[in-house]
Amino acid sequence: MISGFVFRALEGRIVVAIGILLGIGILVPALNLLTPPDSALHIPTYAMALFGKYLCYALLALALDLVWGYCGILSLGHGAFFALGGYAMGMYLMRQIGPRGVYGNPILPDFMVFLNYKELPWFWHGFDWFIFAMAMVIVVPGLLAFIFGWFAFRSRVNGVYLSIITQAMTYALLLAFFRNDMGFGGNNGLTDFKDILGFSVQADGTRAVLFFMSALMLSLCLILASAIVRSKFGKVLVGVRDAESRVRFLGFRVENIKLFTFVVSAMMAGIAGALFVPQVGIINPGEFAPANSIEVVVWTAVGGRGTLIGPIIGAILVNGGKSFFTGAFPEIWLFALGGLFIAVTLFLPRGIVGTIQHGLKARHALKAAADVEKGRGDAAAVTQAQAQAAE
Repeated sequence: MISGFVFRALEGRIVVAIGILLGIGILVPALNLLTPPDSALHIPTYAMALFGKYLCYALLALALDLVWGYCGILSLGHGAFFALGGYAMGMYLMRQIGPRGVYGNPILPDFMVFLNYKELPWFWHGFDWFIFAMAMVIVVPGLLAFIFGWFAFRSRVNGVYLSIITQAMTYALLLAFFRNDMGFGGNNGLTDFKDILGFSVQADGTRAVLFFMSALMLSLCLILASAIVRSKFGKVLVGVRDAESRVRFLGFRVENIKLFTFVVSAMMAGIAGALFVPQVGIINPGEFAPANSIEVVVWTAVGGRGTLIGPIIGAILVNGGKSFFTGAFPEIWLFALGGLFIAVTLFLPRGIVGTIQHGLKARHALKAAADVEKGRGDAAAVTQAQAQAAE
C-alpha cells in the first residue's frame, strides 16, 4: 500500500526533478571538497552554503504550494513554521556549546547568563539530544498548524480573511520572540553555533553534508507532495480549491481535508527551517517577519503554483536574483521584487512552469485535432486534450 502510494508520485517530470536535485546535492559538495581552490571547477564553501540556503527556501515554497496551489489556502504565515523549525534546531546547537561559551557555563547558553537566568527553562530540556530536537522540528510547527487550523477551518474562515489571520499569527510570534523573557535570545536570537552531532558546523565537510541533506529532504518532500496530490485525496483537495461548497455538499469534511494538508505543509516548512539554521549560522525573530512570508508567495507565483516543481524553480531564481541585485543595485531591489510579482500576475498568471505546461497541453490538443481531421485520431481523445488545455 505504501509502495503504491509512493510509486504514484514518480511521474516523469517528478523523477527528472528528483534526479537533478540529487545530482546537484552530490556534485556541488564534490566540487567543493575534491577540487583545488585554484581550479575553475572549484565551488567555494560560502557559495555552497548560499546554494544550500536556496534549497531550504525551495522546500519552504514547495510547502506553501501544497496548501495554496492545491487546496486554495493562501497562507501569509508560513514563515512562522519555518522559523519555529529553525529555533528547534538552534536550541539543539546552543546546547552543544556547553562550557565553550563566553561565560563558560556548561548548562546555560551565554544569553541566559547575561540576562541572569538562574536555571534552564523547562522547554529547553531535551534539546541536548539530537533525536528529540529533530522531533520538535516537526512536532512544534505541526502542533501550531493543527491548533490554528482547527479553529480557523471549523469557523469556515476563507479567502482574504484567512490570509490576514495567518499574517497576524506570524506577527504575534515576531513580537513574542523579541522579548528577552521568552527565553529564546530576544532580538539577537540564537547564534555562535559550534557543533552538530560532534562535527564542527564551520568545517567544509559538515557544510557539504548539510547541503546534501537539504537536497535530499527537498527530494523526499517533493515525492510526498506529489504522492498526496496524485492520490484520490489529492483529487478531493483540488475539488476543495475549485468548488468547496460542492465538495461539502457531496459529504466530505472539508475542514478535515484542509487541516491535514495545512499540518503536513507546516511540518515541511519546519524541516526547511531546521536545515537553514546551521548553514546560515543564526536564527532570530526577524524570520517571523510577515514580509518573509509574502516573499514565499512571490516565489511560488513566479514558478507556478499548483505545479510542485514551479515553486522550487521560483524560489531558486528569485533568491539568486536577490543575491545579485542586492549587491549590484541595493536601492531598487524591493521595487524590482514588487514589479516582478505584478508582472507575473498580469502576464504570467500561471507562473513559469504553469505557462509552459499550458502551452504543451494546447499544442497537444491542436495536434490531436489535426490528426482527427486527417482520419488518424480519436474524437474523444481530442475532447480530453482540449479539456486539459483549458484547465
